[in-house]
Amino acid sequence: MVFFQGKAEFGKLYPTPKKFCTKPAKIASVGSVLLSVRAPVGPTNIARKITAIGRGLAAISARGGITSEKYILYYFRCIEPWLSKQGTGTTFKAISGQFIKELIIPLPPVAEQNIISNKLDDLLARVESIKARLVNIPEVLKKFRQSVLNAAVNGNLTEEWRNNNCCSHNPTLNIQIEKKKWVTKNPKHNEVKRVIKRLKEFNGSQNEVGEKLPEGWSWQKLEDSVLMIVDCHNKTAPYIESGIPIVRTSNIRDGNLNWEGMKYVGREIYEYWSRRCRPEAGDIIFTREAPMGEATIIPQGQQLCLGQRTMLIRTIEKYVKAKFILTVLMSPSFRTRAESFAVGTGVKHYRVGDVSNLFIPVPPTEEQNEIVRRVDQICGYADSIQQMTDSALERIDNLTHSILAKAFHGELTAQWREENSELISGLNSAEALLKRIAVEKMECSISKKRVKKSNH
Repeated sequence: MVFFQGKAEFGKLYPTPKKFCTKPAKIASVGSVLLSVRAPVGPTNIARKITAIGRGLAAISARGGITSEKYILYYFRCIEPWLSKQGTGTTFKAISGQFIKELIIPLPPVAEQNIISNKLDDLLARVESIKARLVNIPEVLKKFRQSVLNAAVNGNLTEEWRNNNCCSHNPTLNIQIEKKKWVTKNPKHNEVKRVIKRLKEFNGSQNEVGEKLPEGWSWQKLEDSVLMIVDCHNKTAPYIESGIPIVRTSNIRDGNLNWEGMKYVGREIYEYWSRRCRPEAGDIIFTREAPMGEATIIPQGQQLCLGQRTMLIRTIEKYVKAKFILTVLMSPSFRTRAESFAVGTGVKHYRVGDVSNLFIPVPPTEEQNEIVRRVDQICGYADSIQQMTDSALERIDNLTHSILAKAFHGELTAQWREENSELISGLNSAEALLKRIAVEKMECSISKKRVKKSNH
């Protein structure tokens, strides 16, 4: 016999069989409403066939000619938000069978129950159809953003602009000149030796990627395109309740700084963890692991500390914009190339040296500015659509609750009651139903007593 344990097997209306048993302790009849009574409390489905149920479920059967299965199902879905908060217990919140038996349910005549169920079938199906279309929009927007980022870093986004505008030469050589100036001005900086080493190793424009770039662009190693790349202090910092935020890999997602779950360190720890190079506004933080390849820019006026498995990338804004580098790092084409350098059998990660030598496309500075402007504008449109979608989904959820509430306050069937008074009066009235239920209960009780006597 099919065996259902709880909400994990539920679908939109019917559960999916996954387990079977030969000696069921509890059985649900065909058409019974299956109610999840613990972890979580409230979700419902309908049994397609006679099934065994576990302790996590209760079966509520309709009385033929008195109550409708669909009506009961929809009522429990109406009260689900309230019901979910009624559970008691320490390990698992749960409701008892007695609690369910004592619930009060609005009981209109059977004909009206069926009308209510049919109207809810229709209205909620329409709502679900709209919701299904809205739910797909974020994935469409995600693919759209990815295509925009790829177009940005391969030159397609600014092709027309490039044909109509003159640009200066590729900034790569100017970057090396600026790095030499920086070395002269900062002889005691902790990273000066590293910068000098990269200057000596630089050998101009390269094309090891094998992909053709627009005229005026060049392939360059990441560290040759920026002032410096600095790895974090690879230890877990001691945290305090409040202080200087320390950015861990979990705090960076989709180009943004995520403040949820942010940890903090004291001034002394910050100074020691940042001894190689203090993070500044405008610097890029790049993650090497868990997850690898996420990046964000430090906002203006924000002091941050680098957490484990992160790297700092400092640009020379005069020639290469941090926002352009961020666009490259977030582009699917860059991530695909970078993944080939990932190492590790379990959790994949980047080695520091490999990140420094990843190739990026470098266009003229003026074109970088145009790329950043267009990406911000287009992705801004996408963000607006995302916000409208989220708002619409919230309204759709509220609409579902509103429709259910109206149904069980008689508002969906007010006109029907006026037009069909004969179906809700006399023997068809709710009062008559209650009398029939009382009679059936009494007859059932007498029958049980007779069975007990005959067994003695």
